[in-house]
Amino acid sequence: MDLFEASANSIKAVTDFAGRSVHSQSHHWCTPPQYVAAVKRVFGGEIELDPCSNPESVVNAKCEFMLPEIDGLAQEWNFPSIYVNPPYGADRARGTTIRDWFAKCVASRTEYGAQVIALVPVATNTTHWKKYVFGAADAVCFLYDTRLRFLVNGNTDNKGAPMACAMVYWGDDFSAFESVFNAFGAVVSLETLKTAPKNTRKKQQPREMFLFDFNGIKPERKRAAAG
Repeated sequence: MDLFEASANSIKAVTDFAGRSVHSQSHHWCTPPQYVAAVKRVFGGEIELDPCSNPESVVNAKCEFMLPEIDGLAQEWNFPSIYVNPPYGADRARGTTIRDWFAKCVASRTEYGAQVIALVPVATNTTHWKKYVFGAADAVCFLYDTRLRFLVNGNTDNKGAPMACAMVYWGDDFSAFESVFNAFGAVVSLETLKTAPKNTRKKQQPREMFLFDFNGIKPERKRAAAG
């Protein structure tokens, strides 16, 4: 995952890192080895595609898209198993945000039947979570690591992420995802959200309302619109 672009000798703040500011000299925040191993177990041993890799990544997918040579969002994700640790900040040069990576995960699942797992910040109040996770994903694991220590400059000896993270799963093998990630966090099935109606509010039937005339004239019956 590329956090943001910065020169080797500069420290730059990112204000759109899941809504918080982060100061770092490195812009590669890689998935820790234990989580890479867990993802591979869900997928049966290997990851076919890492669409947002970097030179320091330990994912070792069979196919890797890596900036600046290859923009993963501009490629087709027609692979059986995909692991995504997307850039959490906005890529202003390309005009993209983490929302675009969420959308691509859903597209690869619906168009190609891919099994997709993404390591993302927990932001359940955002539009991209409501649109691409709730009602679209099959499961989520809210990680117990409240400050997940990404692999930065080859080690995890750092303060950790400034927010909670989750593994989101788009796929048809919930039992495999649950059995592996139960050890790392609270696993929740989202299957019922995929079948729930978009609007559960029942349409009210028009009701009758009497308009009384207190001068002795009988009441007038009128149809009142439902509120």
